[in-house]
Amino acid sequence: MLTVHSSVLGLDVGSKRIGIAVASLAARLPRPLTTLEFNGDFFAALDAIIKTEDVGTLVIGLPRNLEGSSTAQTEAVETFIERLQEHSGLPVHRQDEALTSRKAEAELEARGKPYKRGDIDALAATYILQDWLAEQPREDA
Repeated sequence: MLTVHSSVLGLDVGSKRIGIAVASLAARLPRPLTTLEFNGDFFAALDAIIKTEDVGTLVIGLPRNLEGSSTAQTEAVETFIERLQEHSGLPVHRQDEALTSRKAEAELEARGKPYKRGDIDALAATYILQDWLAEQPREDA
């Protein structure tokens, strides 16, 4: 029996932290969810989020340089994606993450309230997910 999940998760992968955003497939409005430390507890914490949020698809921000070619971070994210696919068994999509962290930091700065590095990561994940959703045809259209 085919299971239809209600949400998609966006991830902004860094070497220390991973920003996470979620969007309902019905509303298609991504929101920052959390930031997880990339350590031995990461996959257990991610599994809990996937279950709680009823996630069926993962979208990973893929970093590239300004010319669009791969960098050392691109390779690190590709390695992470391989591990994630093996672990979760969920479909994983890559989404260009050009300047999402800078955009997130500028937005948080403009709000004039204190924020942490993890807030930038989670908001960047929201932009990654928003860009991916904008490229997907609507099921109800």
